[in-house]
Amino acid sequence: MRNKLLAGAMALALVGCSEKQADEASVNEVPTAESAAEEGGTADVAAPKISVEAAPGVAFDYAYTFRLADKSISKIQEEHAAACETLGIKRCRIVDVRYQLSDEKLVEAQTQFKLEPGIARKFGAQAIASVEKAEGVLADASVAGEDVGQEILLSQQRSAGSQAEIERLESRLKQGGLDKRERAELLAQISQLRGNLGEESQSRRSGEARIAWTSVAFNYVSDGGLPGIGHENPFADAGETLMRSGSTALSFILTLGAVLLPWGVILALIVAFWRSRFMVAVRRQMREKPGTGDTAIPPAS
Repeated sequence: MRNKLLAGAMALALVGCSEKQADEASVNEVPTAESAAEEGGTADVAAPKISVEAAPGVAFDYAYTFRLADKSISKIQEEHAAACETLGIKRCRIVDVRYQLSDEKLVEAQTQFKLEPGIARKFGAQAIASVEKAEGVLADASVAGEDVGQEILLSQQRSAGSQAEIERLESRLKQGGLDKRERAELLAQISQLRGNLGEESQSRRSGEARIAWTSVAFNYVSDGGLPGIGHENPFADAGETLMRSGSTALSFILTLGAVLLPWGVILALIVAFWRSRFMVAVRRQMREKPGTGDTAIPPAS
């Protein structure tokens, strides 16, 4: 298990060079940091060693996939959510929680966080330690970075150019001597440039928000089991299915009996009447030919 965690760490190290842990002071404020160290440093090795100072203006997205026993997934998911709640909403926010039992009876779950950039790496390291403690493994990990700071700088430059053009056009309007068509054209250009300024401003705010918060996603998957069965007991399932089938059959028989019973009673009464002495005498008389001298039908008793 420890070898798999180390292999995941080596893959994550490719996203950047090793840097000194300049953010160690703020990171140590994350709950259960001591417990991660007690695990022998496994979590520290498995997490990407990238400090905020090493990549200014870069927005990172961390993604971890943990493989655990089905019964342990909800417990570990709750532990990770509790760790975020302990940090407070100014440092950690839970933005999405999902738990699902697939058609193959295997559990799949996910929790997404927004974290203060300085503690995101350590938060992931401690999550790995808690999964290892629950006899799970780190199945996959990745860190995606985007140079949002450069995009913000380019946006600022575009806005400065648009603002300068607006001032030039407004100055031209103030000079006068324009016909209606020229004036309308200049006003349309100014309106379009102001719209561009609004879009650039919104884009910068979104970029600043991405830099201010680091996205961290924990994916939890089942450690396996028989296809279509998972860890369930097939004999118990078969017995349960048999009981349900027997109950369905009995219900069908009772329903059918309730429907046919009244008609059966009516049919029995008809047969009894047909075989009564009165009906026997009537049938006998109907079979006799006229003039045979047979005696009259005795009155029914």
